[in-house]
Amino acid sequence: MCGILGVVLANQNTNVAPELFEGAMFLQHRGQDAAGIVTCGSKGRFFQCKGNGMARDVFNQQRMNNLIGNMGICHLRYPTAGSSSNSEAQPFYVNSPYGISLSHNGNLVNSIELKLYLDEVVHRHINTDSDSELLLNIFAAELDKFNKSRVNNHDLFSALSGTMEKIRGAFACVALLAGYGLIGFRDPNGIRPLLYGERKNSDGSDDYMIASESVVLKAHGFKNFRDLKPGEAVIITKFGKPEFKQVVEEKIFAPDIFEYVYFARPDSVLDGISVYRSRIEMGIKLASKIKKVMKEDIDVVIPVPDTARTSAFQCAVSLNIPYREGFVKNRYIGRTFIMPNQQERRSSVRRKLNAMDSEFQGKNVLLVDDSIVRGTTSKEIVAMAREAGAKKVYFASCAPPIRFNHIYGIDLADTKALVGFNRDEEEISKVIGADKVIYQDLQDLIECCTKENKKIENFEVGVFTGNYITGVEDNYIQELEKIRAQNQRLQEQKHKGFSVDACIDQGDLIDVKAEVDISIYNRGDYRE
Repeated sequence: MCGILGVVLANQNTNVAPELFEGAMFLQHRGQDAAGIVTCGSKGRFFQCKGNGMARDVFNQQRMNNLIGNMGICHLRYPTAGSSSNSEAQPFYVNSPYGISLSHNGNLVNSIELKLYLDEVVHRHINTDSDSELLLNIFAAELDKFNKSRVNNHDLFSALSGTMEKIRGAFACVALLAGYGLIGFRDPNGIRPLLYGERKNSDGSDDYMIASESVVLKAHGFKNFRDLKPGEAVIITKFGKPEFKQVVEEKIFAPDIFEYVYFARPDSVLDGISVYRSRIEMGIKLASKIKKVMKEDIDVVIPVPDTARTSAFQCAVSLNIPYREGFVKNRYIGRTFIMPNQQERRSSVRRKLNAMDSEFQGKNVLLVDDSIVRGTTSKEIVAMAREAGAKKVYFASCAPPIRFNHIYGIDLADTKALVGFNRDEEEISKVIGADKVIYQDLQDLIECCTKENKKIENFEVGVFTGNYITGVEDNYIQELEKIRAQNQRLQEQKHKGFSVDACIDQGDLIDVKAEVDISIYNRGDYRE
């Protein structure tokens, strides 16, 4: 899961980079691992800055000054399969044909087939494990088939159609074609969100934006915004003329329900569904479930910060039980370097959260979280509640039990590492140390999200059922687990102080990732 953004400004003498940076601030929750911006002007030269870290760390004033052009795209990376290599920071770039830069949110589930096709049929080199690089090269190969010195919108739409017919999975993308314009497109199942908006300038001209969430568009004054339809694409030329086309047929329209459970900002509206309102409904439904299954008294409802607050508050109101903020979050912890012995003494949860004894002492506490994944965080939070003096600790999840891998862009865990895998609710409660665990029912969760938009009848819920919207993906899941294990071994060796060469000598790695990108210049090439 990542954040993507693209902007075309009508004034070709204005640099778009500051607006992209501000937009990145509104999408930072979608990815804190890496950030990147690529800009382009009418003459077709790309300017790039990207690297690991938060947007505020990657982009300083000097680097921003070097990002020239009225068109640009931005990417905020949320890594999957445990990968955090600097070389996989986006946007990605290929120089042929024409020069293309692309940002991708999602995961492709037929990556093994695509790698073979690119190698054996169209002979394009792939330098990373990122499926985003695969997607970009598939599109480039489709565009290369025209063998023209210049392409038009019809050619681009045809290339996108050919691309979507070859790739399978979740994808929302923004791309720049050098000197031509901005392209946005969405997968035929609509798994990942993508919105388009317009902003009227004082001189009557229009600026255009494509973004992962509506909150960015609204904050920047873009009006008339709408969601791209599944299988739809839009091209905005450098002269600011948008054209939409349904490049492949819509399949089963099934947005990822995790966008509404915890990933998207509450002030966003995705596919006509208010994230905030859906979370209120989750609190109402969860309260109804609790009334049915709980015979014990509850003295107080306490949320696990931050995403669960809306649902927890509504749950407390519906139960007519006091709501309290029992955990205080350290908002300034950041991603700091932790010494190994310090890591052993204090978990990451305890560095980020502190329990207030006054809200727990002598009470039967209902903790509400958006979901329970591995169970390690939930177990730590339950322990903190008990240490703060709680008599009984009950744990409620706004989502059903997560029993299967997420394969469309959210790095949860391998299936066997999930606390819900092959366990019932009583067994899960024992694992996390709670007196009782209450899960939202799947049908109730779906109804929470469809209340405002009855046109959406399906959601991607494979993590709960094992039935993925693109079908059986056993080969991809095995490959995903293999890559995750390899990346984990690499991280463990690095933490032990071994160099990359030493890791190779020990035979611990199948494939070592490059530390830097080899395309157009990145943040490391700037002189401070």
